[in-house]
Amino acid sequence: MTARHKRFVNVMALGNFFEIYELFLMSALLSTLKETFSLSGISLSLFLASTVVGGFLGAVVVGRVADRIGRRGAYMITLSLYSAGTIACAFAPDIWTLIACRFVIGVGIGGELPVTDAYLADILPPARRGYYAAKAYTCAHVAVPVVGFLSLLLVDKAPLGVAGWRWMFAIGSLGALLTFFVRRGLPESPRWLETVGRSAEADKVTAVFEKAAEAEGWRPPPVPVKEEAGPPPVEKRLPVRMLFRAPLARRTALMALLWALGPIGYYGFSSLASLALQAKGFDLDSSLTFMTLSFLGSPIGSYLSMHIVERAERKWILCVALLAMAAIGLAYGYAQSAVMITTLGFCFTVVANIKTNATHIYQLEQFPTSLRTTANGWLFSLNRLSSGAAPFYMVPLFYGVGVGAVYMVGAAAMLLAATAVAFGVRTRGLSLENINTASRPEGSPTAALIPSPHTRATTRKP
Repeated sequence: MTARHKRFVNVMALGNFFEIYELFLMSALLSTLKETFSLSGISLSLFLASTVVGGFLGAVVVGRVADRIGRRGAYMITLSLYSAGTIACAFAPDIWTLIACRFVIGVGIGGELPVTDAYLADILPPARRGYYAAKAYTCAHVAVPVVGFLSLLLVDKAPLGVAGWRWMFAIGSLGALLTFFVRRGLPESPRWLETVGRSAEADKVTAVFEKAAEAEGWRPPPVPVKEEAGPPPVEKRLPVRMLFRAPLARRTALMALLWALGPIGYYGFSSLASLALQAKGFDLDSSLTFMTLSFLGSPIGSYLSMHIVERAERKWILCVALLAMAAIGLAYGYAQSAVMITTLGFCFTVVANIKTNATHIYQLEQFPTSLRTTANGWLFSLNRLSSGAAPFYMVPLFYGVGVGAVYMVGAAAMLLAATAVAFGVRTRGLSLENINTASRPEGSPTAALIPSPHTRATTRKP
């Protein structure tokens, strides 16, 4: 793990900062926008669903595009969409324009996260993959308390005569533009280059990492004589149908269930929190204060995940976090005092971010290079689809039955997800090739297409 690796991780974190900023923006702005645009019924549900429906489309399309044109090109697409949509939101004259713009933002966000996961998997060494992937998300999750504090400063004010909520959208768009220019210096993934037959380019990128490592004291192992006769075999491009055949089918199904159930457990806290607190009798200022204090748990939970993910198997970390989310979320739904609401909200955010980071890390390790962003995108799209559907049954449940019912449904979803994850594969500390050859019958189609764990381990450019 070199300084160059770390610099690229920081670049990824910068982009993700503004993606997370946007994802949590609605928690802070929902009450204000609801009053500003007189949102209710179908208009409220459409507004809440617009970003996540766009995210569904972005994850499906951009994820597949990234496996066809490369990770770097896909990044430019997602950031362009996000930047354009966010600045347009700041000038939106009516709710329908705002809904359309947030749909465009959703397409950008939906494509961004799967590509980020694939890129981190492609460049990080196995022994530190979990730690530095979690670090990228930890830096990004600093955006959550930033959203909270900005909402306290801006939401109910109008600097220079412009509504505070418009300023918050503008801040997000300027950050995205900055990220666009910074990310232009990212190299293409050498793993992806190799799968599409661009081995010379892959070697050039790998050589840059090697030179950085040598400058820090690393020395390459000698090349065995038997390897000098010809180039080592490389991973071939796999057809998409392999995601639905053994051994990948089980992984696809498990992660699909995890992504689909996740929003149900988190929705009441992330999108309905301000409404739930107002329903308990707290005014807008008090609600925003409680949420801001709760949001402080986001970077803390993400930071803790950095030191946990390499100490235990990913799936067991996920199981414990999901069970904790069920218990804490249920208690939060029925809490009445300010102290309990703030404490439980903080604890829920801590555990939820451990779960989120572990989910991303666990998924980015399970699929071969040529299908990695396709799998990530399709699976993440289920998260967007589930989030998009949530307003249409969670909002009526909230108004019809009460706050407690929303959190009870969420707890049940987390229990089911934890049960499914327990049947997942082991990934901690293993090379991507090792993970993708494990548990495969000898002579199976994918066994012939994906090299063994030690195929390239003895060459100078792994």
